[in-house]
Amino acid sequence: MDQRSSWGYFLLTLRGMAMGAVDVIPGVSGGTIALITGIYEELIRSIRSINAGLLKLLFKKGPKAAWERVNGNFLISVVAGILISIFSLARLLSWLFDHHAMMVWAFFFGLILGSAIYIGARIRKWNAVMIVFLAAGAFTAYYITIATPSTGPDTMWYIFLSGGIAFCAMVLPGVSGAFILVLLGKYEYMLNAVSELNFSVLALFATGGVLGLIAFSNIIGWFFSRYHNATLALLTGFMAGSLNKLWPWKEVLDTRISSAGQEVPVLERGITPMRYAEIYGQDPQLLPVIGFALAGLCLILGVMAIQGNGVRNRTFS
Repeated sequence: MDQRSSWGYFLLTLRGMAMGAVDVIPGVSGGTIALITGIYEELIRSIRSINAGLLKLLFKKGPKAAWERVNGNFLISVVAGILISIFSLARLLSWLFDHHAMMVWAFFFGLILGSAIYIGARIRKWNAVMIVFLAAGAFTAYYITIATPSTGPDTMWYIFLSGGIAFCAMVLPGVSGAFILVLLGKYEYMLNAVSELNFSVLALFATGGVLGLIAFSNIIGWFFSRYHNATLALLTGFMAGSLNKLWPWKEVLDTRISSAGQEVPVLERGITPMRYAEIYGQDPQLLPVIGFALAGLCLILGVMAIQGNGVRNRTFS
């Protein structure tokens, strides 16, 4: 049973808030935040415990035993933080993207680059197999960043399916749940559902998400317990491949008209700062962007230094 102090649970809630805040950004994964803040494997392990055996335990030994089995205090703290962000801090991040997009992208670029280094350092032994998993993760994440978004229907089954896929991506480092929703054509639709408090849509989306998340957590938990280093290499590759989406200087290749009547980009590609200035006739803000990228990188490297490059390697039971 989790025996954290009140302060420990408060810190868990803050970590959940960080996960929720970045989960609404197409290109950044809440799973990455969970990984670099040291709660990823505990989160997966706790979600895995929600299964048929939990119901048997509930009826046999009561709610207290079931709550302890799922690490309930831990889960409720993290989920509370995620929900707080989605309904509050996410608006601040949206404002920052509207007014200082390149700086925000640069900070996250440095953050994810540092995270890839951070997680790669946890791999005990590098060999050809680790490199194959690293490359597979990088290729998969990169392909997702350049995929062409679709226009999905507003039917119940599609919303349910979108929730299942997006929630899985939200806990997969380097793969953004928000960007998956963009690819599925449901990003703006779900943002509107949150803003308008459309509980029927949110409940359907969340139901699909929870079921998908439980299934996915069992899969990734199984890999962690048996192929820990290979799984870390794969996750490192996911983060490395996602850097393409976070590159600050982008050329818009395709746009669409949002429900608010605004033209928004749906397909972009990274370009050099000089090319950006040439195409858009704007200052690429090279020094500030580099500064914010270094700030994100140094934040993660600072965490590595504080923890002694290391990193507690926990295993699944």
